[in-house]
Amino acid sequence: MTRKRVLVRHERSDWSDWYVDKLSAEFPGFDFRAAHTPEETMELAPDTHVYIGIGPRMTPALVKAMPKLEWIQSLTTGVDNLLTMEEMPRGVPISKCVGVHGPQMSELALMFMLALARRLPVALENQREGKWERWAQSLLYRKTVCILGLGSIAETLAACCSVMGMTVTGVSDGRRQAPHVDRIYPRAALKEAVSEADFFVVLIPLTPETRHIVDAEIIGAMKPTAFLVNIARGGCVDEAALVEALESCAIAGAGIDVFETVPLPADHPLRQMPNVILTPHIGGYSDIYHEQCYPIVAENFRAFAEGGPDSLADAIRL
Repeated sequence: MTRKRVLVRHERSDWSDWYVDKLSAEFPGFDFRAAHTPEETMELAPDTHVYIGIGPRMTPALVKAMPKLEWIQSLTTGVDNLLTMEEMPRGVPISKCVGVHGPQMSELALMFMLALARRLPVALENQREGKWERWAQSLLYRKTVCILGLGSIAETLAACCSVMGMTVTGVSDGRRQAPHVDRIYPRAALKEAVSEADFFVVLIPLTPETRHIVDAEIIGAMKPTAFLVNIARGGCVDEAALVEALESCAIAGAGIDVFETVPLPADHPLRQMPNVILTPHIGGYSDIYHEQCYPIVAENFRAFAEGGPDSLADAIRL
């Protein structure tokens, strides 16, 4: 009997090989193949039954080239592109890696908050120029952080902030309480919630309802000494309104990992602002990400091996 082919394509070739080695040892009844280039991926696609890879990097051409496709295991949480792709076969389950991003996302949020509060960009510029300048360091201690969206990542971040002596508030329509969160506001009270915050962290998923949920009105409700941190999705924040608020010093600054246009254009005004710190969408990407995701991949693969595509209870089906 011909073994079903499983194609693994990570943006890091060594991680593709790592997954193939691990999964082959655990599930010897399948034909695991690693693809290291787009060309190799397309070459192996026609006989592929299972695709394990970065969901947002899957193109319509690749999906169309896999007529035998039975299941997609994305190594990301976001699969928005697959859910709107016309070429995606109806009924093919799409699994995600959720619940693993808390540590790296929380550390990035804390990095933004600390660096912005302590004016790290100014200190680095002074270092380059040989300038000696001292100023009182603004602490996170006794500050208030408001987190929009109270999922598993927010729980990790709230715990970190609480340990640092911060007051933690949250905005959610789905929860009335959460660990380490002192107060929870409904989305209808978002303006009130952000008006109290020294740091406003956006962690809400992007949906039609949450697109530009942080608009000019919400940004305008923030204190002029407050910082906005967006590590969710670029579309959750009205970027033009944010640029205007930063240019007019209506808020103190921003830390941004996600953007409405990716990659961020080289001439984008955010790149030139001294009160802004940018990172290239690295919030969920850790140096041990393959190890973090593997238990989810293995558990899902075990279900697939035993019961086929219908056994993937948590998968999304179009």
